[in-house]
Amino acid sequence: MLIDSHCHLDFPDFAADIGGVVARAEAAGVTRMLTISTRLAKADTYRAIAEAHAAVWCTAGTHPHGAAEEPDVPAEAIAALTGHPRCIGIGEAGLDYHYEDAAPEAVQERVLRAHIAASRATGLPLVIHSRDADAHMEAVLMDEMRAGPFTGVLHCFSSGRRLAEAGIELGLYVSFSGIVTFRRSHELREIARRVPRDRILVETDAPFLAPEPHRGRTNEPAYTADTARSLAATLEMPAEDFARATTDNFHRLFTKAERA
Repeated sequence: MLIDSHCHLDFPDFAADIGGVVARAEAAGVTRMLTISTRLAKADTYRAIAEAHAAVWCTAGTHPHGAAEEPDVPAEAIAALTGHPRCIGIGEAGLDYHYEDAAPEAVQERVLRAHIAASRATGLPLVIHSRDADAHMEAVLMDEMRAGPFTGVLHCFSSGRRLAEAGIELGLYVSFSGIVTFRRSHELREIARRVPRDRILVETDAPFLAPEPHRGRTNEPAYTADTARSLAATLEMPAEDFARATTDNFHRLFTKAERA
């Protein structure tokens, strides 16, 4: 049994065949998936997907690409959206400085801190997006952890070793996507080897970043199995043990998610 800890089933790529996507995942041994919010305004959409498919959970949050659209939603309003029984986490929220037209850094940070406050208030984990923002992300996470503990995961990890180490020191989890299977991802695989086995998750970030041997195609939750096999080999673990460990890790972090 595997869990895709991060996918986007609301994206147009899947609109015509969500049922088929879920069925293919289950056939591949990916029996649960977490569809991730990118806009708080779309909360009804995520809830509807989770309600329609017993294998799917959802979150509530604003992606940093949408921070300028939802810059001032209070933590209380974010937390209120998690009352739904299928909503098991906060986010994804974070910092992304890759694109020139990104929301101002101050806005992204304000939105991130509101999500951290919501995570702390609800006890639900924060799904953290970080791209080209390692030093700033580390500083925010350390500052907020001093203000009060919260849980979370650095998702689709592609940052430097220092952020991974800082996240682990702060009690966070680290999730790896199909990027770790790419031929040139030597440094990322080395980072994965250094992450404690009880802090690793696996994901697709579908519809993006399809792993080998599907690279170039639309990614989907079924391909979690390919990333898991690659990671298991990297960590020199039997595939069954890796699947069991990452499933246990997911439930240790996302405590609201009922086990199958």
